[in-house]
Amino acid sequence: MSNYLLCCDWGTSFFRLRLVNSADYRLIEEVTSQQGIASIFNAWKANGERAGVAREQFFREELIKQIELVAHKAAIKLDQVPIAVSGMASSSIGMDEVPYATLPFAMDGSRASFRHFDASESFPHELILISGVKSEEDVMRGEETQLIGLSALLDSAGNRPDEAIYIFPGTHSKHMYVQAGQLLNFETHMTGEVFNLMASTSILRDSVDVSAFSDFSTENLSAFKLGLKEANFPLLNRLFTVRTNQLFGNLTRQQNAFFLSGLLIGAELKPLLEKAQWHLVLCSGSNLFPFYQQAIEDLDLSNRTTIIPAGLIDKAAIAGQIILFQNQNLKV
Repeated sequence: MSNYLLCCDWGTSFFRLRLVNSADYRLIEEVTSQQGIASIFNAWKANGERAGVAREQFFREELIKQIELVAHKAAIKLDQVPIAVSGMASSSIGMDEVPYATLPFAMDGSRASFRHFDASESFPHELILISGVKSEEDVMRGEETQLIGLSALLDSAGNRPDEAIYIFPGTHSKHMYVQAGQLLNFETHMTGEVFNLMASTSILRDSVDVSAFSDFSTENLSAFKLGLKEANFPLLNRLFTVRTNQLFGNLTRQQNAFFLSGLLIGAELKPLLEKAQWHLVLCSGSNLFPFYQQAIEDLDLSNRTTIIPAGLIDKAAIAGQIILFQNQNLKV
């Protein structure tokens, strides 16, 4: 039990809790849900706050429910097992707002911002709430924890680049500029969110079909490549061609979804062509991996890109939370 740690990634719309062995980063059991920070905060506002329940207590009660689920699945009593929480739980709508860390940000996690809570009778788990990082014009919560873990894993394998842009695709893709063991700057690209908005609520929704978005057939792949090529043109104009593609019968609705994806991913990645002095590290989860890998190849960025396997990215989040938990124990 002494090596156990509960690692919680609590995003705006998604919750994931994992029981891990901190000695070897081994995953023992996990639970996931759609009970993200936003829905829990709204529930607290609607019910908990009116009943006089403190926000922190309301979030702890939700955590207890999820910890009990993990304990049941693992058939292990988890009282006194500490928990590290990253993501949006440290935001203004989370369990408790924790100030952002600032740049430059050390890759060993020594400059991370967190809040420590002792175990109590009602919540028998030591807890750390990990905050994010801010620059002069950008913020992130959660990706920096993955970056810390990935940096440590690559370093232990002897293949961590000294200078690179780490690309973390997602709803809000992050491009992180790392040099000599420090995060110097980062950029947020709203690639995934814009795709979801265009495909679900805009005038383009009737022109695309995302139901078979994992089908990289020859026709769908060609549409994706066409979208990458079209990203050379002004994006706001090219977005409307998604509609005309369908109106004129140029592409099917399914192909059009791949075209839209290529258009947006191309708009995100093409500026990297002008940053030839930087090595690139693609850090993509399994869902987006084939899209970004294909884009890297088609944009002739492969020769200066290291592609991290999706499984290692998953392990990196665990490694980062373990490192940060161990660091805070040295400070408390």
